[in-house]
Amino acid sequence: MMARAGMIAVAWLAASIATAPAQDRIHLQTNEAEIGEALRDGGLAIDDPLAVFAAVLKNLPDRVQVYPTENYFYFRFTDTGVVYAGNIRLAAADRDEGKVNFAYNERPADWNAEPKNRHALLGREQGVTVEKTAPLTYRVSHADKTVTFVLNDLSAVKPPPEFVKTDETFLGPVFDESGIRFFLMFNSRLKVFHFILDETIPVADRFAGLKGGGPITIGKRTGFAFYQFDGRKILVGVDARQSRLNTYLDGPFDQLPENFIEGEALREAIVAADPGVKGKIDRLGNFTGSGDRYLIHPYMPYRQASDLSVFQRCVLSKAVAAADRAACFVIDDDEAQRKNPRPLALKRR
Repeated sequence: MMARAGMIAVAWLAASIATAPAQDRIHLQTNEAEIGEALRDGGLAIDDPLAVFAAVLKNLPDRVQVYPTENYFYFRFTDTGVVYAGNIRLAAADRDEGKVNFAYNERPADWNAEPKNRHALLGREQGVTVEKTAPLTYRVSHADKTVTFVLNDLSAVKPPPEFVKTDETFLGPVFDESGIRFFLMFNSRLKVFHFILDETIPVADRFAGLKGGGPITIGKRTGFAFYQFDGRKILVGVDARQSRLNTYLDGPFDQLPENFIEGEALREAIVAADPGVKGKIDRLGNFTGSGDRYLIHPYMPYRQASDLSVFQRCVLSKAVAAADRAACFVIDDDEAQRKNPRPLALKRR
C-alpha cells in the first residue's frame, strides 16, 4: 500500500509540473551540474579546430536560431577543467561561397584577458558543406551531422518615424548577443554614430536610475548605460570589465546589421566619419584583405556609475550648442583611455 501511495504521489507531482503555469518554470542552473562538467574529460583534441568543430556540431540540435546580427552562433563548453568560449559564424562575405568561420579560446579572465585564439575558415576542403536552403537559412554538414542555422530576419524592423532625427540616417537593426536590440543611426552633420535602444519590443533587461536621479539608467542584467535624450535612449556606456573580457555584455560594436545594410550606406557613413579609411573598406565595413572590421564604438567603457556623469555635464555645458548636443554621447577610443574623457562635442571645440 505504501509503495502504491508513493507511485500515486510521484504521478501527481509529475502531472502538477506538467500543468504548472509557464511563469513558474525557470531554467535552473546548479553548482552540482557545473562541478560535473568541470570533472568530465571530453577527450577533445583541443588544438585541432576541425576536431573541435565536429564535436560542437555533433552536440547541437538539428536546428538552431542565430540571434546576433553579425551572424555569430556563440557557445561555451568545458573540457578537462577548462571553460572554452567560441562561435560558428555564417558571415555575409563568404557563406554563399560555402564557407563557415569557426573560432574558440579559453574563456577570458582578469588574469588572462587575451587567451590564444584558434580560428579556421572551413569548407569543402575540410569536409564541411554550407548550403543555403532559404533566405537567411543555411544547412551546415560535417561527417554524419547536419545542423540548420536560422539567421535573425529583421528585414521588416524599422524605427518609429520620430526616432529618426534631422540629419540622421537609419543604417539597420542590431540584435546584440546580450539579447538587446538597437537601431544603428548615423548623423551626417555631426558625423557620429549612435546605438538607440529599440523599445518597440519587450527589452530583455530592467533598468535602474543613478543615485540622485537624472537622465541616465543602467540595465540591471547587462550593465548597459543609456541617456534619455530627445525621446530616445542612447547607449552611452558599457561595463569596462565586460568590455575587457570580451563577454556577451561588451556592447554592440561587433554586431552590425550586415544582412540588412542597403547599398553603400554604411561605407559612406564610415568614410564621412573617418576619411582616412576611404578605399580601404568594403560596403560592410570590412578592411580589404583582412578579417578586421571598422570599429563603430561610440559609447564609453565605464568603471563606476559616477563615470557616466561626463555626459550630462556636456549636455548642460554652455560651450555646446543645442544643435550639437547629440555629439555629447560619443567618446572616441583615444579619449576613453583618459581619466576624465571629453565627449566629442567638447573635444571638437
